[in-house]
Amino acid sequence: MSIAIITGASSGLGAEYARQISEKNKVDEIWVIARRIERLEALKKELSVPVRIFQMDLVNDENMERFRQTLSDEKPDVAYLIHAAGFGKIGTYQQIDRKVSMGMVRLNCEAAVDITESVIPYLRRKSRIIEIASTSAFQPFQGLNVYAASKAFLLRYSRALGVELLGTGITVTAVCPYWIKDTEFIPVAGETKSTAIRHFAFASKKKNVVAVSLFFAEKGFPVCTPGIVSSIHRVMTVLPDSVLQLIWSGLRRL
Repeated sequence: MSIAIITGASSGLGAEYARQISEKNKVDEIWVIARRIERLEALKKELSVPVRIFQMDLVNDENMERFRQTLSDEKPDVAYLIHAAGFGKIGTYQQIDRKVSMGMVRLNCEAAVDITESVIPYLRRKSRIIEIASTSAFQPFQGLNVYAASKAFLLRYSRALGVELLGTGITVTAVCPYWIKDTEFIPVAGETKSTAIRHFAFASKKKNVVAVSLFFAEKGFPVCTPGIVSSIHRVMTVLPDSVLQLIWSGLRRL
């Protein structure tokens, strides 16, 4: 029996990955991971394949140890590991509480490594690892400093891990989307009421981001920029960081 393991499945991209994988009958069962159990229960009712719910916090060591024990006991055949859990805050270091910034680092970086390396032993040839990074991973972003840095870590980690897994038939795809209009990211990120970013023009939709990234993952691409803006941004990284930051300073005031 093949399964998909999806973190951050209570909303946004995580829930949408569960829907599209279920619709395409890619696996026999989906394991969904998040803290909000009521959201997971609602998602379970939507899907056409069996769903197993894990209500857990990925940065809680006891939760992760219990999950590793479940993996050890059941030895599942994991076809997909999709790490979509993460959060961000908009604002400068003065506007964002230090504990919130550390929470971003723990979830976006430490938890990503923890869940990925806990699941790798249960992957097999043609298994796919999908890590949700961001187009912000391509350059330093003042006003989105810690979030962008955490996603840069995830992008580099994914690229290197993909090379380490060469010869196993397992691929790693870092997904680097632009703003996504129909997830909770923009409202949560903007809770600091910062003026660092005034608008979210040309934002993508989660359905498109997931569909494109699943296609890229199936083809074994190491990086997916699912949209015109993120693709242009990736090309622009040939410019020095200082130039990109200057451009960003202008754009965020429009």
